[in-house]
Amino acid sequence: MKILITNGGCMQATLFKVVESKVSSATSKLHAHDSKAIPRKQLKDELGEVVAELEALDGQEECKQNSKAKQMSIGRKKFNMDPKKGIEYLYENGLLQRTPEDVAQFLHKGEGLSKTAIGDYLGERSEFNEAVLKAFVELHDFTDLILVQALRQFLWSFRLPGEAQKIDRMMECFAQRYCQLNPDIFTNADTCYVLSFAIIMLNTSLHNPSVKDKPLPEQFVAMNRGINNGGDLPQELLLSLYESIKTEPFKIPEDDGNDLMHTFFNPDKEGWLWKQGGRYKSWKRRWFILNDNCLYYFEYTTDKEPRGIIPLENISVRPASDRQRPHCLELYASGGADLIKACKTDSEGKVVEGKHTVYRMSAATAEERDEWIECLRRSISHNPFYDMLAQRKKKAQHNVHSAH
Repeated sequence: MKILITNGGCMQATLFKVVESKVSSATSKLHAHDSKAIPRKQLKDELGEVVAELEALDGQEECKQNSKAKQMSIGRKKFNMDPKKGIEYLYENGLLQRTPEDVAQFLHKGEGLSKTAIGDYLGERSEFNEAVLKAFVELHDFTDLILVQALRQFLWSFRLPGEAQKIDRMMECFAQRYCQLNPDIFTNADTCYVLSFAIIMLNTSLHNPSVKDKPLPEQFVAMNRGINNGGDLPQELLLSLYESIKTEPFKIPEDDGNDLMHTFFNPDKEGWLWKQGGRYKSWKRRWFILNDNCLYYFEYTTDKEPRGIIPLENISVRPASDRQRPHCLELYASGGADLIKACKTDSEGKVVEGKHTVYRMSAATAEERDEWIECLRRSISHNPFYDMLAQRKKKAQHNVHSAH
């Protein structure tokens, strides 16, 4: 009889020793000189006990494994809804160690995890999260890959969050890793960072249907002048990057995927808000994405289509108060408009025109409400990412002048 014993902790090890002792005892009696004197029934009973205890041990182990698998499944679901709570649940149930390396491995493996949630967790500004981000990036091997290939691999493993500061940290970490593995391509990590970000923006501009004026190759070359320690990168390199993105846009993993994936690839901001309904004034939790002068909301982060679209035209935003919900903000018609031009899908999946004078939302904290208001105001006026890129270019050029 072949018996498989798995490592199931101290209790199983102790039980195995007891069983092993009984097997040894029964076997010794069987081979002893006076074995004929031992009643067959006694031997049969002892061997029966051994088999029963081994079956019990196996059943306990299987039950424990099933329980752990169930806990892991619950942990993944919790992570997708709230990354911090999901990670804490996995800690408490012994499924993750409290180390950046272990958490990074869990996120990099990504089994059953929302790429949006992974991006949110990696972008958090805390010492531990930043250590996880560094460990996560180090799990990628960009050796001998051209920059576009490396970006394709990196951006497939999670979804970029909407906040500019989070993107800044993540892309800086990526640039440092790429330059570490490919030391002869760029003079410094800042050059790699600026070019990487320019490629992401190029992807959005070329493939987002709402961008009417598509950048030309010479515009992309001009956009990246002076980023290589004050000098220019080879024009052939920039043109080959342009052609690569034009031919094949970045792909977004399906679990976050939208048919409108290019619209939501690099949002200005995204997150959960409570939204007040129209006719019955009920509050429902919705996932909001702000991008390209539009505010989209979804029932779940994994939905392929938004439940509603609010173009930020003839519209303003302000803080609001409500008896039922704290930390409210509202969008309201302005610029001479009586109604907010918007659309949503009804219960039957049909697209209908919204007839709101006001959209009211509630955030989890006052700080989060203020962030949304600021981002909405910026989106109504201009795209903040161009400002961030301009600042990084200035930094790269300033470093050159300082060095000389």
